[in-house]
Amino acid sequence: MNNQLTTSNGSVRKIALVALAILLAIFLTAFAAYQYRHSDPYVQDVLGLPGNVDHGRFIFEMNCSSCHGRYGDGQVGPSLRHVSDRRSRIGLIKQVISGKTPPMPQFQPTPQEMADLLKYLQAL
Repeated sequence: MNNQLTTSNGSVRKIALVALAILLAIFLTAFAAYQYRHSDPYVQDVLGLPGNVDHGRFIFEMNCSSCHGRYGDGQVGPSLRHVSDRRSRIGLIKQVISGKTPPMPQFQPTPQEMADLLKYLQAL
């Protein structure tokens, strides 16, 4: 009898953990959708465009490679290898255009150029 009670409590805990995980996933999805809808128009434009990795490489080499290295390995600036695993696309856009992390200058590419640069950064 006592063994059945222990098994029942274990099942209830498992169900509660699964329900909590599902609620967390729903919350995170809703939060991401909210962030996307309420981001500025420039970010929305960038996220709506397909990027071109070759043009993104060109933009990177012209504007970023002197600090981040030709292949994004880092020199003065940090390595950008696998940066898309560490930062969201919105976070990367805001990092590039903000100028809030000296010595990185503020950079205001067109939405298409930013989409291309994002595509290249994802390929690093």
